[in-house]
Amino acid sequence: MTVVTPKFGMGASVLRREDQAFITGLGRYTDDIQPAGLLHGYVLRSPVAKASFTLGSTEAAKAASGVHLVLTGADLAHLGKLKSGVMQRQPDGTKAPTRDIPVLCRDRVNYVGDAVAFVVADSRALAQDAAELIEVDYEGEDAASGTATALDEGTPLVWPELGSNRAFSYHIGDKAKTAAAFAGAEHVTRIEFINNRLVCNYIEPRSAIGEWNTQENRFVLTTGSQGVHSMQYILADIFKIKKNQLRVITPDVGGGFGPKSFVYREHPLVLEAARRLGRPVKWAGDRTEHFLTDAQGRDNVVTAEMAMDKDGRFLGMKVDLLANIGAYISQYGPFIPYIGVTMSTGVYDIQALDVSVTGLYTNTCPVDAYRGAGRPEAAFLLEKLVDACAHDLGLPVEEIRRRNFIRPEQFPYRTQTDRLYDTGEFAGHMDRAIEQAEWKAFPERLAQSKAEGKIRGIGMATYIEACAFPGSEPAFVELNGDGTVTLKIGTQTNGQGHATAYAQFLSEKLHLDIGKIHVRQGDTDELKAGGGTGGSRSIPLGGVSASRAGEDLAIKIRRIAADELEASADDIELSNGVARIVGTDRTIDFSSIAKAAKNPDDLKGFGEFVQDECTYPNGTHICEVEIDPDTGVTEIVRYTIVDDFGVTVNPMLLAGQVHGGVVQGIGQALTENTVYDEDGQLLTASFMDYAVPRADDLPFFHFETRNVPSTTNALGIKGAGEAGTIGATPAALNAVTDALYRAYGIRHIDMPATPARIWAAIQEAAAK
Repeated sequence: MTVVTPKFGMGASVLRREDQAFITGLGRYTDDIQPAGLLHGYVLRSPVAKASFTLGSTEAAKAASGVHLVLTGADLAHLGKLKSGVMQRQPDGTKAPTRDIPVLCRDRVNYVGDAVAFVVADSRALAQDAAELIEVDYEGEDAASGTATALDEGTPLVWPELGSNRAFSYHIGDKAKTAAAFAGAEHVTRIEFINNRLVCNYIEPRSAIGEWNTQENRFVLTTGSQGVHSMQYILADIFKIKKNQLRVITPDVGGGFGPKSFVYREHPLVLEAARRLGRPVKWAGDRTEHFLTDAQGRDNVVTAEMAMDKDGRFLGMKVDLLANIGAYISQYGPFIPYIGVTMSTGVYDIQALDVSVTGLYTNTCPVDAYRGAGRPEAAFLLEKLVDACAHDLGLPVEEIRRRNFIRPEQFPYRTQTDRLYDTGEFAGHMDRAIEQAEWKAFPERLAQSKAEGKIRGIGMATYIEACAFPGSEPAFVELNGDGTVTLKIGTQTNGQGHATAYAQFLSEKLHLDIGKIHVRQGDTDELKAGGGTGGSRSIPLGGVSASRAGEDLAIKIRRIAADELEASADDIELSNGVARIVGTDRTIDFSSIAKAAKNPDDLKGFGEFVQDECTYPNGTHICEVEIDPDTGVTEIVRYTIVDDFGVTVNPMLLAGQVHGGVVQGIGQALTENTVYDEDGQLLTASFMDYAVPRADDLPFFHFETRNVPSTTNALGIKGAGEAGTIGATPAALNAVTDALYRAYGIRHIDMPATPARIWAAIQEAAAK
């Protein structure tokens, strides 16, 4: 059989198929959808961080113009709570007590934005006006808002009945082995730092539409998400119904990054309201609600130590991590610090590890997965510590890394946290990045900056992350009567370009123009199972499954074509939507093949890949900055990325993913910070106070891949959705710290390294 290589297959920089609709205003997001008879909901939220409350009369709200329904916590006693999918444990292995999220609070609130009532009216404005008529008497109490002070004596308790703000704690590693490594060390370096809290700012705020289908006696939820099937499962549990009594649909999504993976209170609220009223109900959050209530990210306080021999080789590592989880246990909140600390040793051969993690309740918005979900925290911890080790020993930062990298001959390599790395060429990636960043010529650029009254620094981060966690992803592909092909898969695009990437897999297997390949996601009625999008899993799992489904369909197409052309299936080749007997002009097109099928199943292909072990993308980021000491303003002047993603499916899509991730990582390092005051009031609840990077804050990026195929899947793909964020934060802050150290001897600055913070550090150093 002749193999015809399509021009749209793996490795081609195919333009995004999705963009024409979006740039011409034809995108269809949840808030664009207006079912007949639509009503609008508004959530009355707590203005205080901690209080008991008494709900007075709701009659004025119910009587207000255009109001159809007012719901309070007492009305929802039949509903379950929003529970965590992760068990929390104490050091002795016992289950930690949890505090799950009620759909509506009944008598106490625990953070600013906690939900108290839900009003449904003819418009959002009318619902908001009516909500302000609800009488709520708050008895305010002292709040706990700080991560570092949550366990201090005298700090108010979020949940007094627990006797502590400790939500959970656990240990990873070998204490005795690590203690011995530290006892025999020539040098020990210790650092303390804050990993600042972030708000995920996707372009599209959350929204949801609930409907009640009276004929089928079931719910329909339309909402932007990162996977409809997990939402269906969780909501069915909340309503105490079977999964098939709830359909979840996700239309176009304007960014996800983790926080759109979760079920929020508004989802059961619009469904319950729709059932009671018999009309569709929409809730559409504004940007302030987004800042107050969408799951936030990071927020760790960390102490880390490294034991070294006389040559700077790492002997052992200790980590003590405090993780702020907010007022309640969120869906995956406890899992985030866990997955992070399992990557504590990164790309280095460290043979002893002692990690303690403590989750903390505070009177703040719950914390959960945000792009990278624990791995950016781990990479920042380690790369900041490694730079500190280099400074303490007087070694170049690249040299101490080189001495401690896991060597290629050590693979497969099992870490002290039981991670099994299959491949890696860490020194090679770093050397290539150093070359592309013109590292050796940095002194010349430093001298030029000095001549212009500026200071300059260069920093690197060599990272590795765990992606595509063990699991499965089924894919179904079908040949349609018009010769086109439809793929149904349970991942969920929210801007990554799935319709393009998946079409490339099928184009390669079916030898069909990608314009004739349709990708459908986001409907529990069309597909009964799916893992959604998160942890960079879509292409490593979904791509392999789609590829297998394409192979399965290609075999069936050849069989039908062989019957119609009276030939052997082995003599049939596929090319541009037709099947041909090799070496002849005898053909049959795909639409005719579809009509010739005797059984509908003959036109369907299935593929399912079961992932047993994570993939491990890795690479090196190098950031170079110039700082104006008179203002503290940092300019990123050069940025170099060398990544190992195993195999590249679409270089253009890949570059977009990496660039976006890098920008988010730089944002954490230099500009973004979520700040609560001592009363639990959010001081950064708008873009006036929360500074995301702008295009003119960024340089052009030099990005290239140096791929080593993964051995955990047949296609060798490692995943790339979160990598930019993981490498960028430590690289950017290490560059800023390098500039401050060279000019002023400043060894530490906390994130975000804002102009005000940098200027203050310079003034303090200059005054000494």
